[in-house]
Amino acid sequence: MRYDLNLLRVFLALMEERSVTRAALRLGITQPALSNALSRLRDTLRDPLFIRERYGIRPTSQAEEIAPAIEAALAQLDSVVLDRQAFEPGEAEHLFTLAPNSYAELVLMPPLVARLRALAPGIRLRLTPFGNDLAETGVVSGTTAMVFGRIVDPPDNLVVQHLMQDGLACVVRSDHPEVEAALTRAVYERLKHVNVLPPGRLRAGLHQALAQRNLKRDVAVSVTHFLAVPEMLAVTDYCATLPRLVCRALERDARLKVLPAPVDLGTFPVEMGWHVRYRNDPAHRWLRGVIADLAAQLMADERERQAAPAGI
Repeated sequence: MRYDLNLLRVFLALMEERSVTRAALRLGITQPALSNALSRLRDTLRDPLFIRERYGIRPTSQAEEIAPAIEAALAQLDSVVLDRQAFEPGEAEHLFTLAPNSYAELVLMPPLVARLRALAPGIRLRLTPFGNDLAETGVVSGTTAMVFGRIVDPPDNLVVQHLMQDGLACVVRSDHPEVEAALTRAVYERLKHVNVLPPGRLRAGLHQALAQRNLKRDVAVSVTHFLAVPEMLAVTDYCATLPRLVCRALERDARLKVLPAPVDLGTFPVEMGWHVRYRNDPAHRWLRGVIADLAAQLMADERERQAAPAGI
């Protein structure tokens, strides 16, 4: 029996989006064209496949049963075709949509942009937020190329790669009246603090680390992004506990100084995730390699800083 591969891609888009509108947008076709393709699919497979509901569509039991086989078959075909394609970074024209959390956006994205400018100036990036819901980023459906941050309980169609581990340090204004060369537990607990509450899991990690070490923190103000912290610290006697590599970025501000936390607060992972269909895509694979190299270099630079006498 002969199958129209385009119909199978329509089937997978509907399975993952659970919406005719979103599936059509993802495939770059009109809704009438998608509805026509779905009608042909139903005739071919002799099943309704999708049932309309109030907020979208629901796959039938047969659709659920055949979906893994169709996805595996198309992924294998993509792998065969893509492995034969050469990728030349310097000549490539490509747009990647990436979903970094606020940490990755500040720490990883600037060096990535610099690296791409040097190696692949035709590659463009579009950043979209990564909060608590992986599905909302588009990475689960494959419309977003990669997601960066703490990835918990990923679905089966998401590949997750560990990039690096970062730690935590403290930032205060450079002429802080109570803090000189070190920050003691007593002073830390006496100070008022600026707390960062970005979307995602980082805030929970810091809260747990403080609780596990019985380190108290008097939070005076909470903000939603790391970039709000410097101006608040510069005009107050407050303290902020932030990822070490974020502290490195803030350290360039002469109004601020970075110090070790009064106790070791442990580390947290930074991960990269992408849809399984991109596993063998040459452009995607090349970009993943660039990002992994950058993360390794960031960690090597940080280890060197910590080993130096003035390191934190």
